[in-house]
Parts: sequence; structure tokens; C-alpha cells
Amino acid sequence: MRKRGSDLNRFRLPVLQGVLPFDRPALPTEILAGITFASLAIPEVMGYTKIVGTAVITGLYTILIPMALFSIFGSSRHLVVGADSATAAITASALAGMAVAGSSEYLALASLLALLAGVLLITARIIGLGFLADFLSRTVLVGFLTGVGIQVASTEIPPMMGIEASEHGTLYKLWSFVQNFDQFHWPTVAISIAVLLVVLVGRQLSRKVPGPLIAVVGVICLSWFLDFDASGIAVLGPVPSGLPALAIPEVNWSWALIKQLLPTALAIFVVILAQSAATSRAYAARYDDKFSENNDLIGLSAANLGAAFSGTFVVNGSPTKTEMVASVGGKSQIAQLTTVLIVLVVILFLTAPLAYLPNAALSAIVFLIGVNLIDLRGLVKIYKQARSEFWIAVSTTGVVVIVGVEQGIIFAMVLSLIDHTRHGYRPKNSVIVQGKKIGWHTKSLAEPNQILPGLVIYRFSHGMYYANTQRLTEEVTSIVQSTSNKINWFCIDASAIDTVDFTAGYTLKSIFKFLKRNKIQLVFLMLEPDVKAQLDKFGVSDLIGAESFFDTGESLISAYQNKATGS
Repeated sequence: MRKRGSDLNRFRLPVLQGVLPFDRPALPTEILAGITFASLAIPEVMGYTKIVGTAVITGLYTILIPMALFSIFGSSRHLVVGADSATAAITASALAGMAVAGSSEYLALASLLALLAGVLLITARIIGLGFLADFLSRTVLVGFLTGVGIQVASTEIPPMMGIEASEHGTLYKLWSFVQNFDQFHWPTVAISIAVLLVVLVGRQLSRKVPGPLIAVVGVICLSWFLDFDASGIAVLGPVPSGLPALAIPEVNWSWALIKQLLPTALAIFVVILAQSAATSRAYAARYDDKFSENNDLIGLSAANLGAAFSGTFVVNGSPTKTEMVASVGGKSQIAQLTTVLIVLVVILFLTAPLAYLPNAALSAIVFLIGVNLIDLRGLVKIYKQARSEFWIAVSTTGVVVIVGVEQGIIFAMVLSLIDHTRHGYRPKNSVIVQGKKIGWHTKSLAEPNQILPGLVIYRFSHGMYYANTQRLTEEVTSIVQSTSNKINWFCIDASAIDTVDFTAGYTLKSIFKFLKRNKIQLVFLMLEPDVKAQLDKFGVSDLIGAESFFDTGESLISAYQNKATGS
């Protein structure tokens, strides 16, 4: 672990864990990283408002209070919390039809979703539900984010061409785009292409080049000088300045409304858990830092509650923003706090020029955000290394694109659980046999399957639960009935068994009775104390006897040989 700061900063406080211990020599680098990040993030969060369907200023608000609150209450030194494409797309999908996009009612509903997400996050911390972060596998997360990327990018194509896409749904919007090809507004198309080129060239030169900021500032200057609005090029129009008003979301509070939004809030909650935890872990490992998932839950909850009460939408731990800060030298939340101060200045004094920003410019930036989420390289890697999981990822992508983002995340969770159950349902069990020269090794269940004449060691490679007990019974029966040599002891190697549920306990008692009828003794090898306690509770231990449990292979072999010789 690297040393940072003076001896006064050796301890961690319940707050500012992402700042302390404070490294004074690194302060100039941290501040510069915060300034650079602000130049990259401001155009990006403005673009996210197009995905969500709220006013441009709300994007800046996601940086102001939410980012500051996570910097104070979170534990990760690196995780950047702010507007995110996945949660933005889920929000937009859920609120479509509930209110007019851009209206005060719509914004209040978006803030209510942030409030619900914040409550779910703090509840998860209190009752210990942080493990739910693991229920989105890497496979389905790649598929989910690719689907979100396709949806986000395709949604922005019509406005980049200066046409309205009246249809809802990704495929319908693309079809509408094709049908209205003859209505392209070519000056708008030229602006979109110019913004794309500036951002892409800047990215090729260096990740530190603020291509989006250069493009936005340049097109605002051209819009002001050439009066784009008078030329039929749509612009944002007046953008309010000043701090957000702190208030409870102004909605018609009712249990029916909460029930309607709760499934979406749960989907958002799972995405925040999975994405934030994965990002924090990755960067803590990269920089040899420590972080607390539980404390990060508090920080994420505070950030979303701050978003709700400051009139903006859901925020999330963002891998792309975290990489932005890391790539320009940020090593702690000081960089993020610097960004907060820069955005505060922009909100108070620099919103007037935003009125000249063409809508097409923002659409072009959002289009690139969507394209960056399409992880074709990740899908190809999954295809090469795990073909069955590739189809899971592709299915998730298809549901997001064809059905919707909210349904996609639920589908992704279900697929993750099915995939997990599939591995546990059909564990790759084996028998342990003596090597030709020395040592033990595992092999398939086929004969020869005895390590010593009359002794079978059967290795069950998963926790025993209701879904795989039938396989357990079938394999034990098959070994006993197909073995040509008489079996005296049947040993279950339990080194990989981490749990035994009620159904499995009942099954083990049935197996004991089956073996006893065939004059075979059931014994266990290397059973964990917790699992042994479960067998005690289910009455398995009393049935087979205390002398039937062995801690080592040597003690098992010795006891068997002594039994065989009668000593």
C-alpha cells in the first residue's frame, strides 16, 4: 500500500474516505485533473438530458450536489458518480407516456425515481443486500449495455438529420428515419458531421483532449455569429442559471404512483449496485487502495437523494467518467470536488451562451456515447471463450433493443440467475483415484472408480440444494450399480460443498438407506464445520455416526485399511 500524506492522516474518518489521507504534493495534479474532467463531463451530462428527456440544466445539476455528496460519504477514492447512460435510458423508458418529456411534471417523476433509488440503496446498506450487485454477470452486463448503446445511438440519428421521429421504440424510429430520408435538413446534417469529426479527431490525438468541449464551444460561437436559429437550425434556447431549488419532488403522492415506479426503481437499483461495485473494485485493485462497498452504498444513496431534492435525475457510478478522471491523473475525490466547483461557476455565470447551442450538436455527442457502449469486442471475446454465454448476452441485447431498457435489465437479472442455477444444477462431479505414479487425481465417474479396492471417493463439486439432489441420487446409484468390484465404503468428498439445504439433507438420508441396503458404509471427507452443522440439524450426522467424518485423506485411508484388516 502506498503511503500518502502526513502522520496526521493515517486514520480514515466515516466521511471523506475518498479524500483522506490527504496527499499535499499531489494537490496540483488533482486540481488539474478536476478541471480537465469538467471540460469533458459538462458536454456529456448535457447530452444525457436528451436521453432522459429533461432540461439541459438538470444535467449540470447531476454534477453539482450528487457528485459532492458521494465525494463526502463514499469510500472509493476513484469512483465518479454522476449521470449515466444506462440509468438515463431506464428512466426515459419508464416515464414515456406518464408525462410530457421536458415538463415540470416529467422532471418531478424523474426526481421521484432518484428518491426511490436512494431509499433502496440505504435500505440495502441497512439490511445487507449489497450482494445483489453480483446478480448481473459480466456476460449479461455486456449484452445489456450494448443494447442500451444501440437504443441511445439510434434515437439520436433523426435529430442529427434535422427530422422528427414520431414513432416510439428503437426499430420504429430507425424505420421512420429511413422513410423520411428526403426530409433531411442538410445544414443540420453538416453540423452533426462537424461535431462528430471534432470529437473523434480529438479522441485520436489524446484522451486528454476535450473534444466535446471544443466542439460545443466552436458550434456555439458559429451559431451566435451566423444566427443558426434564423436559418432553421434548431437551438436549445434560453437556459436558466442559478442554483437548484432544494425541495421534495412535486408529484401527486399516492401509493399507486409508488407501485407504478417501484419496478423501475428496483431495476435502476440493481444497475447502480452492479456497475458501481464493479468499477470501485477494478480501480481499487489497479491503485492498491481499499474501499468499502457498504460505505459506497451510503455515498450512492446520498448522491441520489441529493439528485431527488435538487431537481434532477438518477445518478450512478460511471466507469467511463471514472476512467476519464484516472486518465488525466486524478487519484482521489479531490479531482471530483474540483469539478463540482467548476460546474458551480458555469451554473452561476456561464449558462447564457448555451442558448445558441444547436440541438444537433448535443445529439451528435449523445450518439457517440451510445456507440461507445456497443461492446462488439466484448461480444466477440465471449463468443470465442464461452459460446453459450454469448447467446445469453445477445438475447439481452435483443430484449433491450426490441422491447425496452427496463424489461432488458429484468431479463438480464433472470438470465444471470438461470445461468447461475444451470451451473449448480448440473455440477461436474467426479471420482478421485490413485495416480499411476504418485498422488490422487479426479476423473470421470466411469470405471475404474475406486481409489482402493472397495473404496469409492465421489467428489460433489457444488453446494447441495433442491435443484441438484436428483443428479446426486442418480450418480450415486449409477456408481453403485455399475461398479463390477464390490464397494465397502462410499465416501463423499465434501471439500467443494458450501451448503446443504433441507431437500439435500433429506436426500442424503435416503442415499444412506440405499447404501446400507447394499451393505455399503457412507462416509464424508473434508466437510466444512458450517456444513457439518447443517447435517447435524437435518439428522444426517446422527444417522451415519460421528465416526463417519474424516478431516484428511490420510485419516480416511488409514481408517478404511484398519477396517478392512480388522485391526
